[in-house]
Amino acid sequence: MSQSRATFFALLAVLCWSTVATAFKLSLVHLSPLQLIFVASVSALVFFLVLLAWQRRLAELLQQDVPTYWRSFGFALLNPVLYYIVLFYAYSQLPAQEAQSLNYSWAIVLTLMAVPFLGHKLGRFDVLAALVCYLGVLVIATRGDVLGLNFSNVFGVSMALLSTLIWSSYWILNRQDQREPVLGLALNFLFAVPILTLILWVTGDLSGLTTGVALQGWLGGLYVGLVEIGLAFVFWLYAMKLATNTARVANLIFLSPFLSLFFIATFLNETIYSSTLMGLGLIIIGLGIQQKWGVKIEE
Repeated sequence: MSQSRATFFALLAVLCWSTVATAFKLSLVHLSPLQLIFVASVSALVFFLVLLAWQRRLAELLQQDVPTYWRSFGFALLNPVLYYIVLFYAYSQLPAQEAQSLNYSWAIVLTLMAVPFLGHKLGRFDVLAALVCYLGVLVIATRGDVLGLNFSNVFGVSMALLSTLIWSSYWILNRQDQREPVLGLALNFLFAVPILTLILWVTGDLSGLTTGVALQGWLGGLYVGLVEIGLAFVFWLYAMKLATNTARVANLIFLSPFLSLFFIATFLNETIYSSTLMGLGLIIIGLGIQQKWGVKIEE
């Protein structure tokens, strides 16, 4: 029964994550990348504050020591500030199908970064997984013109791959984080909102938010903050807590990119390239090889 409930919550999280590539693109029609992450961050902060209040833990935000607040400030700079700014610039430059597919290579980046930063050793299957995964990245980035190395959008591809480095860095640093997950994210966004406000003010995007932003933009930012950042995280947290077989639940994440392509084709009217399907397939195969036979980061 517990495993069934875990699967249910995991599928809810996967469904949430599967819609966000579409939500990003629709929102970026009305908002700049900086404006979108600001609206999403405010929405996420409200979500986590309400969740802490419901758990009667809101006072804990003011009961942390100074080093915890400094760590939270540092984490906030990585996630959400830097990660989502870079990710949204990638989505603003690339078709949603390409941006979301390239972003899925972060798990392989994490494996590679664990070598210098966590002292892990790469096995032969880790190397094979990385080669397969990055062959998929190359197929997507060149839209199938692998031999010609004719990249479809160098800046967009660079931003998408940089986002995987930032997210992997955040994950590695997060392994030493002793904060309770919900409280930790609430603190991240508590610091992120003032940082983003300052960035918006310096860049002039803040005034743009108060004049002429369509309702669709506000609703898109709200959706990203509540669903992609808030609800999906809570659903996944519950799934991991309830699971008696975490590997079986974790494997459900592989459904997300293919569901995402369905939403992209349906709501964005993007024609799904054969190169996207081939490249994404290679990335998933690479991730599968790493997960089944590679060195586990948790070890």
